[in-house]
Amino acid sequence: MKQRIVTGLAAGAVFVLLAIVGGWAYYGLILLLALIGFAEYARLNGFAWHHPAALAGYAGVLYFLLPWDVLKLEQPAALTAAWLLMLLLLVLTVVTKNKTTIDGAALMLLGAFYIGFGFHAMVAVRAAEPDGLLWTALAFGCIWASDIGAYFAGRLFGKRKLWPAISPNKTVEGSVGGIALSLAVACVFALSAPDAFSLGTALAIGLLAAVAGQFGDLIQSAYKRLRGVKDSGNLLPGHGGVLDRCDSWLIVFPLLLLIGLLPG
Repeated sequence: MKQRIVTGLAAGAVFVLLAIVGGWAYYGLILLLALIGFAEYARLNGFAWHHPAALAGYAGVLYFLLPWDVLKLEQPAALTAAWLLMLLLLVLTVVTKNKTTIDGAALMLLGAFYIGFGFHAMVAVRAAEPDGLLWTALAFGCIWASDIGAYFAGRLFGKRKLWPAISPNKTVEGSVGGIALSLAVACVFALSAPDAFSLGTALAIGLLAAVAGQFGDLIQSAYKRLRGVKDSGNLLPGHGGVLDRCDSWLIVFPLLLLIGLLPG
């Protein structure tokens, strides 16, 4: 527990500092997390980072995260990029004589979107003008509040299991506690920055961040259980890998961006 707390505080401090600085510092961090996260995902599915199918997946991640405007390149349409990536992966099943299976190809395509668009959404929200930092802080604040509220409410009051087949330690009481604390944090943000977002918008973000974030956690738990592993990686002692720490983020930010509650 001591190692977990120390690692969490140190990593959190670095992340918050770079998020405040923004620009290339934050972008570089998110890009690094995305690449490490996809390496973890590929490894969970039996692909080394340099396997052709994994390299195709990396290309899909970079489609979402390359600074196309800085490179003075036109970003291909999303449907075009998705089809070309699919074609490349299907061709690999042929040229490798099914050593790369169609199941593996599908998993790499899924991972490229899950991880690539997830981290892209974090960059897009932070870059939004004029209050990208505030929107980013609100979303992360609600996600982290949900995690903290769920942990302590579960420890103090937890009796009924939430989803024991997937995550045996999570409880209904913990889930409710996470939602409650997320809503409380959303209220604080709305009252502190009324010119940036209304109370209704903040509460909607708080509710969805908590619910979607808990689903993000359960999705990763289900996947690790399927693969028979405890953690996706060992980058952060006591915390696991990037996907272990960012599972909620990868669902919350894209969801809130797509439905228009976060700018980007």
